[in-house]
Amino acid sequence: MAVRFSMGLRNNMLDSIGLRESFANGVLKIYSGVQPSSSNDPAPGVLLLEVSVDGLPFNPGVSTNGLNFDIPVSAIVSKAVGENWQGSGIASGTAGWARLCGNMADPGSLSETLPRIDMSVAKTGADLNLSNTAIVVAAPTTVDIFSVTMAET
Repeated sequence: MAVRFSMGLRNNMLDSIGLRESFANGVLKIYSGVQPSSSNDPAPGVLLLEVSVDGLPFNPGVSTNGLNFDIPVSAIVSKAVGENWQGSGIASGTAGWARLCGNMADPGSLSETLPRIDMSVAKTGADLNLSNTAIVVAAPTTVDIFSVTMAET
């Protein structure tokens, strides 16, 4: 259970792109099972849910319905205040981990170039806490709080 940054994201952060821009108009994918040991690795488990703005269809390469972040404050970047991050279950199961992806197509396969953040999911004590981890087909799930903190060290 740890937040893991992909090689693609770390390279972006060392260049001029940055974390916020790497995930502009992105999507949050929630899976069953246990997160992989590296966010470069293929996504194990079943894709249960894709979170977008208002739960509307996410289309890679298009800004419409993609998730965004506000300007960082005190080394913390949070979900855009005006956005409702929501998705409807596309498969039923128990959420175990999630992957934040950028706006480009990310099929969930091995990649050292795509920006990704992997995190654990649970009701409490996880990197991403959901009020209900039992995802059901067509049932809505909302992510009310989401932030990424950059540690000093």
